Amino acid sequence: MTDHSSTEGSREALATAVRRLTGRAPVLLDARHFMAGGPAGPAGGGRIRGTADGVGLEVPGEGLAVTASAVLLYEIPPPRRLELADCQRALHAHGVRSLGTAVDGWRLASDKRLAVERFARDGVRQMPTVTLSRPTPAEAAEVLDRLGGDVWARPAVGMSGQDVFHITDRVQLADAARRYAEAGTDWLLARDARNFTADGRRHQYRVTVLEGRAIRAVEHVQDDPDEPCNLARGAVSTPLPLDALPAGLADLAIAATASVGLPFAGVDLAAESGGVVFEVNVHPAFGSPGALEAVGVPYVAAHLAPPPSA
Repeated sequence: MTDHSSTEGSREALATAVRRLTGRAPVLLDARHFMAGGPAGPAGGGRIRGTADGVGLEVPGEGLAVTASAVLLYEIPPPRRLELADCQRALHAHGVRSLGTAVDGWRLASDKRLAVERFARDGVRQMPTVTLSRPTPAEAAEVLDRLGGDVWARPAVGMSGQDVFHITDRVQLADAARRYAEAGTDWLLARDARNFTADGRRHQYRVTVLEGRAIRAVEHVQDDPDEPCNLARGAVSTPLPLDALPAGLADLAIAATASVGLPFAGVDLAAESGGVVFEVNVHPAFGSPGALEAVGVPYVAAHLAPPPSA
């Protein structure tokens, strides 16, 4: 079940993993049918009901009905995730095997304001960060100065490095504040982690965590030090053996994932500044080389395994 308006491509990778593990093609459902209010088109809302064999998923307007014991809920854009809360709760109530029923985990990881608060509560290392909501120029400047004058701004809810800015002066700060005000979004300022390679490029790591263990690591390197280390913003991703990660980063990623209450996530973090977490991604994409085998297949396998009590 994915948002079929998304062009990210994870559902194709997940479908490939399902076919590889089961020898059968999965049923692909548009998650928008199960969001609050249903899809934008005329099809009507989806329905969820318990059955003797699992859970029934129906979209009457499309003539679709399927019974499932496992549901992969993925590739949902952050701004629309809260619309699936009732669907997630229903899947959980009916005992379906799914790593996508953590309503609170999705909310905490998707809203960076809440994630920052949770990391602070649980002692997960992060750069000093301040949340802002339509601040006056003086208020924003005071935060910039307090954080050392070298910061990153990001929206409270976002994806793929969109509307993320490196700020080192008040003109840049005012431009960012205007952008967020026009979008009607709260935003955050975080001190720069000084995460540079020896030749001056930005770099960070993404560690994918599944059920309490790190299963994959990649390094993202960005030639432009003023751009975020996102693939969508020009960074280059290189897979790494887990034992090639700087000491402590795998454990930090596991702690961050547990802090927001997710069984599966991709954690962005840096080794510099003592080792710090930038964010936890609910749905890390499967676009980089090797991700299907290293992440997609284990993720699907976790849904196919019987519960421990079975």
